[in-house]
Formats: sequence, C-alpha cells, structure tokens
Amino acid sequence: METLWDGGRVAIREMQEALPAPRPAYTTVQTMVYRLEKKGAVRRVRKIGNAHIFEAAVSRNAAQRRLLDHVLGLFGGRIHPVMAHWAESGNITEQDLEEAEALLRGLTAKRDKKPARSGSRPSVLEGSRKGEKP
Repeated sequence: METLWDGGRVAIREMQEALPAPRPAYTTVQTMVYRLEKKGAVRRVRKIGNAHIFEAAVSRNAAQRRLLDHVLGLFGGRIHPVMAHWAESGNITEQDLEEAEALLRGLTAKRDKKPARSGSRPSVLEGSRKGEKP
C-alpha cells in the first residue's frame, strides 16, 4: 500500500521492485494485490499490454484509522494499555506526547464550542455543580 500511496498508479512489477530485499516472488505480490482489490483497498485503473495498473482506493489516513480502531478493539476500546506499552518500550517520544496533547486540547476546545442539539437534555455531568440538580 505504501508504494501505491507514494507512487499513485503502479503496476504489480513496480510494487515488487519497490519492496526491500529479499523480495517476494512476482506471483506473491500479484496475489496480495488481487486480494486487496477484492477487499476494495485497491482498484485497477487501466491495462497496458499484459500489465494491470492499480491505484489505492482508500487513503493512507483512512487505512491507519481503521487499523488503529481494530487494535483498540482488541483492548476493549481502552487506549491506556497501548500507550503504556509504547512508553515502556521507548517507542513514544516527548515530541509525540506534546503533539498528542496539543491535538487533544484542540479537540476538547472544538467540543466545548459546539452548541447543544435542540431537544437534547444536558448530561448528568453538565448540571452537577454544587447546588444544582441534574
């Protein structure tokens, strides 16, 4: 997929040649591409001679989100075990943490600015200041 995202429209031979050594056989790459096509991740865009030209049908961002959602699902939707592992293994840097914090602050600010939907009731937490009843 990286080859397709970086290269745009690519033939199977070009995908194979872009892989690091030891490269899999052409037919192995072909099988993988056909399976990705069947799943809707890639699509054929044209044929030149005997070579089919493919392009990514899903964006890198969409594929990453889907994969991360799947991984989090394996942990019951909880991110804490994943983050703890990354921190313990040294795979997360101070810059990663700063970027994540900035992103979360931005999302929180966006959420706080959204107007309440008409007809919706405030949550228990919204009306739980001292002296107020939910």
